[in-house]
Amino acid sequence: MWNDLKGLAEARDGRRIETLFAEDPARAETFSVTAEGMLFDYSKTQIDAEVMDSLLTVARRAEVERRRDMMFAGAKINETEGRAVLHTALRNLEARPVEVDGQDVMPGVLDTLARMEELAREIRGSDITDVVNIGIGGSDLGPKMGTLALAPWHDGPRCHFVSNVDGADIADVLKSCPAQTTLFVIASKTFTTIETMTNARTARSWLEGQGVSPEGRFVALSSNLAKAGEWGIPASRVFGFEDWVGGRYSMWGPIGLSMMIAVGPENFRAFLEGGEAMDSHFRRAPLEENMPALLAVVGIWHNQGMGHGTRAVLPYENRLSRLPAYLQQLEMESNGKSVAMDGTDLPYNSGPVVWGEPGTNGQHAFYQLIHQGTRVVPCEFLVGARGQEPHLRAHHELLLANCFAQSEALMRGRSLDEARAKVADKFEGDELDRQARHRVFPGNRPSTTLIYPALDPRTLGLIVALYEHRVFVEGVILNINSYDQWGVELGKELATALGPMVEGRESAAAKDGSTRQLLAYAQQHMT
Repeated sequence: MWNDLKGLAEARDGRRIETLFAEDPARAETFSVTAEGMLFDYSKTQIDAEVMDSLLTVARRAEVERRRDMMFAGAKINETEGRAVLHTALRNLEARPVEVDGQDVMPGVLDTLARMEELAREIRGSDITDVVNIGIGGSDLGPKMGTLALAPWHDGPRCHFVSNVDGADIADVLKSCPAQTTLFVIASKTFTTIETMTNARTARSWLEGQGVSPEGRFVALSSNLAKAGEWGIPASRVFGFEDWVGGRYSMWGPIGLSMMIAVGPENFRAFLEGGEAMDSHFRRAPLEENMPALLAVVGIWHNQGMGHGTRAVLPYENRLSRLPAYLQQLEMESNGKSVAMDGTDLPYNSGPVVWGEPGTNGQHAFYQLIHQGTRVVPCEFLVGARGQEPHLRAHHELLLANCFAQSEALMRGRSLDEARAKVADKFEGDELDRQARHRVFPGNRPSTTLIYPALDPRTLGLIVALYEHRVFVEGVILNINSYDQWGVELGKELATALGPMVEGRESAAAKDGSTRQLLAYAQQHMT
C-alpha cells in the first residue's frame, strides 16, 4: 500500500501543478469540497484523479468508515487504555443516545453543560472582573485558543491563562488582576497535575497575601471531587468529565468553562453547534465528499506519499494566532507514534511536524524558507471571506489578497528567465545571471486553503471538529492509537525524581555526567 503511494509520488516527481490546471479547466471544482458553508480547496497539490482514487482506497482498506461509526457509538477504540473516545458526545446537543458499557452518557453530559451555563451566568452577573484559567496541555491550549478566536464576543470578565510552571507566567498574569475581583479556574482531571497544582497553590497564596479569603474564589474542572473538596471547593463548583474525553479534545466540555464565561453560554452553544454540524457531515458524507477525510488523505499524500515530514498551518486570521499551537498538540500528541495498534514497530513515518503562525506576519519571517528553501513544506492556509471589523474593510481585502497570492506564488514560482527579465536593466553578463539566480522561486510547492464566510462561534466549532476528525482518519490509516500519549510520561517521571536533586536534598551521583553538570551549575547560580 505505502509502496504504491510512493510509486505514484515518484511518477509525478517534477510534474508542475500549473500544468494540471492547464490540462483540466475544471480542476479547482473537482479537487475541492464544501461543507457547512466552508470551502476546502486542495487543487494546488500534485493530487490527480488516480492519486485520489488510490488514497480513498487506502482509507477504505483501513476501514475508516467502520472505525468512525465505532467511535460515535461509544466503542472502546482507545485500545491501549480500554477507553471509548467520545469528545463528540460533549457537543451532541440533539441528545442522541450514546452508550458506554450499556449506559447512556448523554444525561450526564447535558446536566454538566446546564450547570456550567448556570455558573457562567452567575459569574458574568457578579463583581468578578477577571478569570484566570490554570491548566496545561489540553486544559490550556483549547480554551486559550478559543477565547482569543472569539474576542469580538467577549462581554464578560477578562480571561487570562496560566500554564507554564515557570513562575514568570503566573507572576505576569497576576500583575494585571485585582485580587478582590479575580476568580481562578483550576483545570486538572486528576487535580494532581504538578504544573497546574503548583500554580494553583501560588494563586491561593497570592490571594491570602492580598488579604482576600480564597473561599469562593476557585472553581475546579476535575473528576477528583475529593481532592477539590480538600481545597475547600464545594461540589457545586466542581465540574468533572469522564475518561473517554482526552485532554486535547476537551474544550467542548468543562475545560471550556473560561471560554464560556468570556463569550456567554449562548455563544458557547453556537460553538458546540458548529462541532455537532461537522460531526454530522463526517458521519454521513461519502469519503470522496467528506471534508475531514479529504483533509486527512491530502496530509497522508504529502507525508507518507511524497515524504514531506512537516506541515505549516497558516491562518490569515489574527485571532486564530494560537490555532497552530493547538493543532500541534492535537496532531503530534495524537499521531506522533512509532508502534502500530498490534504493538509492532511502524514500518513508515507517522504524523508530521506541525507548526505555523498567522499571515501576514509569517511572510516577513519564515516564508523565505517555504518559498526558496531546499525542503518542501506543504502549507495549509485558512481565511475568512470577511472580517469582524466592517469599518476596516480595506485591511481585510489586503489580507485576502496576501493569502491568495501566497498559495499562487508557492505553486507558480519564478523561472530563471523571468528573474533575468526583472533585473536586466540593472545588471548584465555573468552578474546578471548570478543576480537572477537569487531571485528564482522553484514553485511547484503544494498548498491547501480552507475558506469560510467569517470567523464566529459556530465556524470555530466547525474548524476545530474538522481538524479533530482529520487526525482520527490519519490515525486509522496509519494503524495507530491516536488517543493515548505515553510519550509524555517518561519526562514527568524523571522530573519528579530530579526535584529533590535540584533542591539539594538528594545526591545526583547516579545520574549521567551531563545531568550532574547541569544540576551543579543551577545550584551554583540559584542564589
